[in-house]
Amino acid sequence: MARILTRDALLDAVAAERKARRTIALANGCFDVLHVGHVRYLESARAEADRLVVAVNGDESVRALKGPRRPILPAADRAELVGALRAVDYVVVFPELDVHALLRLLEPDVHCKGTDYTVDTVPERETVRAYGGRTAIVGDPKDHSTRDLLARIADS
Repeated sequence: MARILTRDALLDAVAAERKARRTIALANGCFDVLHVGHVRYLESARAEADRLVVAVNGDESVRALKGPRRPILPAADRAELVGALRAVDYVVVFPELDVHALLRLLEPDVHCKGTDYTVDTVPERETVRAYGGRTAIVGDPKDHSTRDLLARIADS
């Protein structure tokens, strides 16, 4: 299981990984109700570097992004579920609406985003470019969503 770390502890872990000459990828998201699209996204992100850090949105940021009835699961539960996936090495919960600050702090070699983006539409692309990282579009086509899954559950 991945280690769920504070931001400071994650900085130390990433420094140790870099000292061992390992590359770092960062993926992020709400991961509110884990589904196969999330698993495929994270497995694909893991293939981009030696270690995968997953940044999970905190509860307040999920509410701001997804609406007042979300998240379904609290951040600690979402982090634990994501951390249980074999592709994931480290998990951190972040309170901001986006990962600009975390990207600037960690400077991962690769910032991974899902296929609902292109490299040119990733909101953090300039932040990544500024420190010399690269952006990768990973995962399968966006045929899965938590919103659709919740609607199917409500209909049944």
